[in-house]
Amino acid sequence: MNVSDSNDRLSGFDPNGVGETGKLFGLPFDEESAEMVIIPVPWEVTVSYASGTAKGPEAVLEASSQVDLFQQDIVDAWKMGICLLPLPEELILENNKQRELASNYIHWLEEGGQPSEKGRFGKIPKIINRACENMNRWVYETARQHLSKGKSVGLLGGDHSTPLGLIKALSEAVDDFGVLQIDAHADLRPAYEDFQYSHASISYNFMQLPQISNLVQVGIRDFCEQEFELAKSDSRIILHTADHIHAALFKGHSWDSICEGVISGLPPKIYLTIDIDGLDPKLCPHTGTPVPGGLEYPQLDYLVKKLVQSGREIIGFDIVEVAPGPDGDEWDANVGARLLYRMANLMGVSQGKLQWNS
Repeated sequence: MNVSDSNDRLSGFDPNGVGETGKLFGLPFDEESAEMVIIPVPWEVTVSYASGTAKGPEAVLEASSQVDLFQQDIVDAWKMGICLLPLPEELILENNKQRELASNYIHWLEEGGQPSEKGRFGKIPKIINRACENMNRWVYETARQHLSKGKSVGLLGGDHSTPLGLIKALSEAVDDFGVLQIDAHADLRPAYEDFQYSHASISYNFMQLPQISNLVQVGIRDFCEQEFELAKSDSRIILHTADHIHAALFKGHSWDSICEGVISGLPPKIYLTIDIDGLDPKLCPHTGTPVPGGLEYPQLDYLVKKLVQSGREIIGFDIVEVAPGPDGDEWDANVGARLLYRMANLMGVSQGKLQWNS
């Protein structure tokens, strides 16, 4: 799209009116004209409890048309331009195929992993790991392509295994950065259910990248002893568990002061990874592994806004584990869409592509 075409589309767009059908937030941008692209990754091969997150990107896209574009604290936020890349049909088909295989293997493990069936099930982890490697490679190559064009890049999952390729692509462009993880789970298992690229292993996997200086986890409240011991033994990992956060609040500490403590442990450049189950389950009741006691939406918004106000730059982000409800229930997708728009805009401010409203 040339400059004239872009200006024509912007001048003819009413941010107070009805947006374009099939466009993220109804915005008049495509992947060429948008300053920020969002990679949809409809993948949930290794989910270990409830499924549905593979349908998250499409559900969020549909719900996004109901999001008002005005941001009281950001000037003309919509003008930055955000575009969701096309849903990858081949990846959807591969997910469906491998998800059935992985589900059968998980069921076999839960039934005790009978040795008599080892010949039937023993090769499945290798097959699944290879499929997940291919998914990670696709995400990496897609992210690298758009980063090379100067685009800001975010990701919309799928389960929490999906952003590894994006984080790897960013690690080749940024020498040193930290990760802020909002999550109910630590995701620090070296592997889970014999799957190397499990949704429960994403943090362990990206912490193998030498460019990541530290990991700050917020809202963690469901993790195993192995993960806890790993976090204690690795000085790069800082845990702000839900128990500690709630104890501080009950003692009269302000959320502002808690956020200051979280942010103080982060370097100048940040990758933000948000598992929707980091929020209270009333905001994401159909996510795969909901856990009581999560953050409220305004708490998360306040934390990330304060992070940006501190002068730190968000170099990339993901939102994962959004799962639509049955019978057309759009509540989870509605929350996910609003969170996506807000995080994209805050990232835009941190990168100087948008400005605070004074």
